[in-house]
Amino acid sequence: MDDMQRMRARMDELQDRLEKVNQSWTMAEYEGLLALYVEILPPLFNAERCSIFFVDLRHHNMWLKMGTGLEPGQIEAPLEGSVVGRAVSSRGCIVENHLDRQAGFHTTADARTGFVTRNLICVPVTSRSDTSLVTGAVELLNKRDDGGFGAEDCRRLTERVALLSMAIDNILISGRILELSKEISQNLRTLSPALPDGQGLIAESRAMQEVLGFVQSVAATPVNVFISGENGTGKEVMARLIHQWSPERNRPFVAVNCASIPETLMESEFFGHEKGAFSGADQPRPGKFEEADGGTLFLDEIADLPGPLQPKFLRVLQEGESCRLGSNKVRKLRFRTISATNKDIRREVAAGRFREDLFYRLFSVDIALPPLRERPEDILPLAQAFLKETGRRFRKKVAGLSPEVVGLLESYAWPGNVRQLRREIERLVTLTPEGEIMTLKACSLELRNHGHQAKAVPVRGAGAGETAVTIVEELPLKEQMQRFEQQCIRQALERSGGNRGEAARRLAITRQWLHKRILHYGL
Repeated sequence: MDDMQRMRARMDELQDRLEKVNQSWTMAEYEGLLALYVEILPPLFNAERCSIFFVDLRHHNMWLKMGTGLEPGQIEAPLEGSVVGRAVSSRGCIVENHLDRQAGFHTTADARTGFVTRNLICVPVTSRSDTSLVTGAVELLNKRDDGGFGAEDCRRLTERVALLSMAIDNILISGRILELSKEISQNLRTLSPALPDGQGLIAESRAMQEVLGFVQSVAATPVNVFISGENGTGKEVMARLIHQWSPERNRPFVAVNCASIPETLMESEFFGHEKGAFSGADQPRPGKFEEADGGTLFLDEIADLPGPLQPKFLRVLQEGESCRLGSNKVRKLRFRTISATNKDIRREVAAGRFREDLFYRLFSVDIALPPLRERPEDILPLAQAFLKETGRRFRKKVAGLSPEVVGLLESYAWPGNVRQLRREIERLVTLTPEGEIMTLKACSLELRNHGHQAKAVPVRGAGAGETAVTIVEELPLKEQMQRFEQQCIRQALERSGGNRGEAARRLAITRQWLHKRILHYGL
């Protein structure tokens, strides 16, 4: 081997080692580098503090990644109206002395942190991969010299900050990759069998595909959403999906069941309280409004919200601010509300039990979840998904569902919807011996006894009085339920003189849902 070949081999070896070194750096190590800068820059420049901000173009602001004596995210600086924002916009070093004599965003930040800013210097960080993009900024506060920061400080800090660009690029890109990974996983789960903990949804039926398509468009904007549907249809699962598909997916999702909180505790639960606000308040506690700040607040069973609390809710939603019990400090808040109930909320408004102005504030967009009997294509995939998850949770393997059980599951009306189906699968797994196939004898009494006789039975109709509905033994239960639903809708329309709003009221459903059923059946 001649000298040239040896040199090339050595170059290849060094190049390979360099690539391995570059690949070995983790996000934690890059964040460790930022922490090192926060620690060493203040003594190098004779300053009191150092802060590193990341740019968030989606929300048009900058947020604190790391700072002396501060928590990540403790400060959010606007791109307009702050020194750090000016540094990003101008792409140059900004020096401000005598800040203790003037007002500005620094006074707002000082109020949050208990610090007093006298002077500061701020340098933007430009991406190494895209020099047109400013990804962050480094800020030093309070030079101990009487003269404050100067041009030489600008030059020195700019040189040192340039070395941080790779670390910030890596952290931001890694974070974005993580976001996309979660989004892709969520989309895949949406198209694959649903798990009962709400991590996914079955969407093989046209009805659910239409709902999910609508949800995707709604999730992209911070509009308030109202979800209606029978018990067990998955209203909270849908609310979580809206949050996961929204730009605020990494912010909090706070779920509250309004029917489960005693009325005497509800105000403290939502608004929070300070120590000593009332008997038993031995520690300060943030409320649900504060916990949901920047994210999503899911209000289940919203129709059960007590009347005295409704105007206070309305003020929080209108003004975007809240105050803990026992405190006069007003906190600015921003969150999306998703509300749900199985009651006819419009009837509650008409009866005076729910404020009309709160109704319009909460319910900008309606999403009606179809009951399981109207999405029969989803029954078997759901059952298979629940079977897999239950077997793993119970640490038990069964051979699967017999054809008779499959037929029974698909023909049953499922008044308890997805929740009832999950319970049935858990029963089947429990009562089926290890390794054996599930049979009819393990099914619940409700399933085994439903719809075997052909007879006419009196059923309460869509208005007052009784109507006779003929059950035809030869027809599957699904078709018989559809015939019955069509008859109820026709009767309600006849008795209301064709007025769909009145017909919907008689049927105790929303006008939107009635319209969908009329189109579905071609009535």
